Order: sequence, then C-alpha cells, then structure tokens
Amino acid sequence: MNDKKVPGYRWTICALLFFATTVNYLDRQVLSLLKPHLEEIFDWTDNDYANIASVFQFTYAVSMLFAGRIIDKLGTKKGYAWAIIIWSLGAILHAFAIPMGNLVSTVLGFAGIGIASVSIVGFMISRAVLGFGEAGNFPAAIKATAEYFPKKERSFATGFFNGGTNIGAVLAPLSVPFIAAKWGWEAAFIFIGAIGFLWLFFWYKYYDKVEDQKRLSPEELAYIRDGEVEKPSIISEGVVHEARISWFKLLTYKQTWAFAIGKFMTDGVWWFFLFWLPAYLKDQYGMVDTQIMLPLAVLYSMTMFGSIGGGWFPMYFINKGHEVYAGRMKAMLLIAIFPLVVLAAQPLGHITFWIPVLLIGIGASAHQAWSANLFTTVSDMFPKKAIGSVIGIGGMMGGLGGVLVTKLAGALFTNYKALGHIETGYSIMFAICATAYLIAWSIMKALVPKYKPITDL
Repeated sequence: MNDKKVPGYRWTICALLFFATTVNYLDRQVLSLLKPHLEEIFDWTDNDYANIASVFQFTYAVSMLFAGRIIDKLGTKKGYAWAIIIWSLGAILHAFAIPMGNLVSTVLGFAGIGIASVSIVGFMISRAVLGFGEAGNFPAAIKATAEYFPKKERSFATGFFNGGTNIGAVLAPLSVPFIAAKWGWEAAFIFIGAIGFLWLFFWYKYYDKVEDQKRLSPEELAYIRDGEVEKPSIISEGVVHEARISWFKLLTYKQTWAFAIGKFMTDGVWWFFLFWLPAYLKDQYGMVDTQIMLPLAVLYSMTMFGSIGGGWFPMYFINKGHEVYAGRMKAMLLIAIFPLVVLAAQPLGHITFWIPVLLIGIGASAHQAWSANLFTTVSDMFPKKAIGSVIGIGGMMGGLGGVLVTKLAGALFTNYKALGHIETGYSIMFAICATAYLIAWSIMKALVPKYKPITDL
C-alpha cells in the first residue's frame, strides 16, 4: 500500500491528544505561577506550599499505578473523558479552596479536630482531585495512539502529542499571570480549568472506536491494522482480554528496577522546575505576576529541542553499528552531562537573571531528552503486554521522587529564608538537580549492564 495515498483522519485524533496534553500541563502549572501572589494573601511559608504541591504529586504517583487498568476497563473514549472531567473540576476547585477549607474545618470541628490553615486544606483537596484525574492522561493517550496508528507510526505520533507538555508549559506563564492580574487569582483557575470541558465536546464528536469510526476510509483502516494481528492471552464470552501480569512478578526483574530508579531519581527534577521556578524568580530577582511571563516562556520553549532531539540522538549511535540498548545508554550518558550546567546558575546569576533562566532551560531540555529515552528502555526489554504495568510502576516511583524533592525544597527554602540566605537553599537544590541524571545512569547501568530482554512473561 502506498502510504502517501492513505487518508489521514488518524492525525485528527492525534491532534486531540496533543491538545488534551497541553491542557493537562496548563492546569497543573497554575498554582506554581500564582504561588508568589498566594503566599502573600494566605501567609504561606515555602514549607506550606511544598505540602500542598506534594499532595498533587503523591496522588498522581499512586493513581498512575492503577490508571492504565481503569482506562482499559472503561474504554478509551469514556476513560479519557472521565479523566479530563475529573482533573478539570479539580483545577476549577482551586478557586473555591477557601470555602471548601471552611467547610472541612467546620465538619472536623464537630469531631473535635482542629486544622492549622483553612487555605492549605482547601488547596490540598483541590490538588488531590487534580492529581487523580491527570494520572489518566498518558495511559489514555498512549492507548488511543495504539488504536489509531500502525506500529511504524506510533513513536512519531506519541512524540507529537507529547509535545503538548512543552506547549502547555510555555502557554501557562504567558496566560495565567495576565488573567490573574486582570480578573483575580480565582479567575485564573476557573478559566484554565474550563478549557478541558471545551476539549470534551470535540473528543465526543470526533473519537470513536476504530471499528465504529465512520470518518475512517477503508484504506486508512486497513493501513492502521496492517501487521497488527496479535494472539490474545484470554478469550471469554467473545471478548478479548489481555492477561494481567502481577506487579510482584515484575519487581523480580532488575530491568524494572532500573527503569523505576531512573524515574525516581530524575522526575523530581522536572517537578522542581515546574513548581518552584516562579518562586525562584521572585525570591532572587523580585519578579512577580506578568514579569515572569517572558523568562518562563523562553525557558520552556527550550525544552522542545530536548523533546525533538532526544528521540533522534540514540539513532546516531545505532546507525554506527551499536546494539539498540547500548546506543541508547550511550546517548543517555551524554544527555546526563548537560544538566551539570545548572551548577553555574547561582555563581553567574548576579550578572543577569537571563543566565540562570538559560542554564536551567538547558537542564530542563536535557530532562525531556532523557525522559524520552528512559521510557523507551521499557519497550526495549519488556514484551508489549508488560509495558503498561512497568511504566505504571515507574510513574509511581517518579511521583514519589517528586514528593521527596518538593518536601526537601520546602524545608530548605523555609530554613534559609529565615536565616536571610535563600540563595543557599537554591544552590543546594540546583546541585541536586544537576547531578541526579549521572547518578541515575550509573545505577541503571550497574543493574542492567548489557541488553537483556525479558522472555519469560
């Protein structure tokens, strides 16, 4: 079949996945962008903010472990719809954090339980709902990609919709401070959160199971299904079921631990940049509200280079004759060196704020390249039926690593701000972020020194 003559309705579906992922990252960033403003209103310490942010990360981490199986049970259309409904409601709930906190305080008061801060409780509840819903985005998007794309196009389609993470990270600082300055912080949560419901309309209009999709031509349907006949694990009552693999079984493999430790060591770096950079620009440069829009937009625009180049880089070594896993690990080692430039952010930051912005941008771009290859190590070594579960385990470990980094940052910043040396706290955190990738790579290489696929599942 001539691929050029195949109609491209599947790319409409990919565009929907791209916009959903963009909304996903928009919603999770609103709080961090408003943190400098909210901490003045509610008298939060950095430790208070860390506690609020950690609730999102912990809920997201635990939910990641089960999200794929929930999506499988509900089906892609309903599963994705429920995910975005829940996280959009969670995003909007932030605007009502105070009355929600008052309600919880009143209820607990009847039980003789007091709470320290109404605002903190209200925002914690909102972040928990947001984290639970957002955990469904990637499992649903990956499942939709598998349904609508042939194997040879899936990696490209996944890279395309994953670009929404970068676009969301760029659009958030360009829109949230402006909305908050013009209509108030509550409006920022409501406006950004409501976008998900707009997406929902197009999802229900344009998405159906491949076999029920009337907009697909017979030629494109045949193209999608080309070479996709696989032996099911179980067939009962006319329904195909994929055999579930025990998480405990997967934990007996060093390959699982290599991936999980890689996520645990490095996901927290991305979370740190995402949740703390607006606070950094305020603490060290006095930049607030719309002043942070351009620096953060530039920084996250840089991450697109990592997203695009990260998937290509291993091919350079593979085309030179390296075995796939060896080529990928060599690429990841070189990628792990780039974040070391973040060590210079504080020593050179006195010259202009643009120096740390650009250096952190390089580090964040390296993270995207690292992450793309880290995910692929799973498909390199595990059979298809185990990939979702292994990624779920790694996603949970990455979320827990994010909780640890966020809590550590909150404690350090609260302590050093009280001492009048907040820059020391950031120096310590930047050092952790800069070296995390080399440490992670060393552990992964020690666990799986050579390519060793799993063949007994």
